[in-house]
Amino acid sequence: MGVDLKDLIPEKAVRQINDLRELSGKIIAIDAYNALYQFLAAIRQPDGTPLMDSKGRVTSHLSGLFYRTINLVEAGIKPVYVFDGKPPEIKAAEIARRSMAKQKAEERLRIAREKGDEEEMRKYAQATSRLSNDMVESSKKLLSYMGIPWVQAPSEGEAQAAYMAMKGIAWATASQDYDSLLFGSPRLVRNLTVSGKRKLPGKEIYVEIKPEVIDLNLLMKTLEITREQLIDIAILVGTDFNPDGVEGIGPKKAYSLVKSYGSIDRVLKVLPGARFPVDPMEIKKFFLNPPISEVPRIEWKAPDREKVIELLVEEYEFSRERVENNLERLSKAISRASAARGLDKWFG
Repeated sequence: MGVDLKDLIPEKAVRQINDLRELSGKIIAIDAYNALYQFLAAIRQPDGTPLMDSKGRVTSHLSGLFYRTINLVEAGIKPVYVFDGKPPEIKAAEIARRSMAKQKAEERLRIAREKGDEEEMRKYAQATSRLSNDMVESSKKLLSYMGIPWVQAPSEGEAQAAYMAMKGIAWATASQDYDSLLFGSPRLVRNLTVSGKRKLPGKEIYVEIKPEVIDLNLLMKTLEITREQLIDIAILVGTDFNPDGVEGIGPKKAYSLVKSYGSIDRVLKVLPGARFPVDPMEIKKFFLNPPISEVPRIEWKAPDREKVIELLVEEYEFSRERVENNLERLSKAISRASAARGLDKWFG
């Protein structure tokens, strides 16, 4: 879910990326779970069924990870994927909400299938996406075989990615959610793994989705708030740790309240009816000091063609010709990057 701050983000703090090559040479820490769920939702058959092999194993996540990552490398981007670890206890309410939402979607999917309604089938099939441990492990294997580094976070992947950006290990984080900003990432890249034409829900209309970079310092400077106040605003609106937020309060009202009273503890004194599943101060503390791990040297390597083919073609039944053609794209992209910036600028 993530916090919804879209209506609060000032235009001045957002830079639209018209061509991925504008990010050439940048190391971007990608929220792996967020990207994989995007692939699971988007890469499906017309009726909403995900891509699967003959054994019934879902492969949509591997397809998206393989081809999209190659697109990024071709643009000169150096991606590093960051995987979630153990969810914090304060996230229990959101995990329960998501589970309930998936159960409801599965029931509606069953009804849509009985009716033969493909539009409804696709809609609810997307909402039932689940990322299993096997899917996560196969994703890590694929990245390793491709020579793309990945990092295991102790808890929230976005927190770890933000830490890497704050330390200068990465230039920015990438996610569809805005939480990276709350964790202190100096830059957030949205739409990096989902850019392109997308169909609007329930309509035969396609729109062009382009990546955008949100600058945290410009955001705070324009709104004249601190990062702590940005966190306060998010808590009032609703985060993964208090999904519902405060009833009747959206981003703009939350901003007004925090600007008027200075901090969430003072705001709550004038909102005695506000209820939270978790102490708001605990949520704020988590955003300011989340569990993170120190990152060893990150290395990009040449792809192991045989291992990639063994995994995708022999194990998951991808088209050999297509996989080999795209491995050639990946190798050429690395060669171009090495020639342009020096060998050590890519391998390392």
